[in-house]
Amino acid sequence: MIDRLEKEVDMLERHLQVLKMVIENEPIGIVKMSNETGYPHHKVRYSLRVLEEENLIEPSSQGAITTDRTEEFVNDLDGKLDGTIDTLEGMKIDSIAEIQS
Repeated sequence: MIDRLEKEVDMLERHLQVLKMVIENEPIGIVKMSNETGYPHHKVRYSLRVLEEENLIEPSSQGAITTDRTEEFVNDLDGKLDGTIDTLEGMKIDSIAEIQS
């Protein structure tokens, strides 16, 4: 059950790392991103596809670039992550005593 969540978090981390590279280095290509992150080309390509489907990046002849939507997404990201963290914190089972009650 938790394994799927961990895999999703790992994938989200990769997507956000790829997005950050695009923001900081646009235009940037798959090979450079793969070399700098250590992720295989196919994983970088998948992250780019996900980011493009979310309209956060778009392809150009010289590599991936940001869109008009990128800044709004980045500005909202910390709040959304904080909300998710709060939800996860609330799911914790603090002690075995709660289970036995």
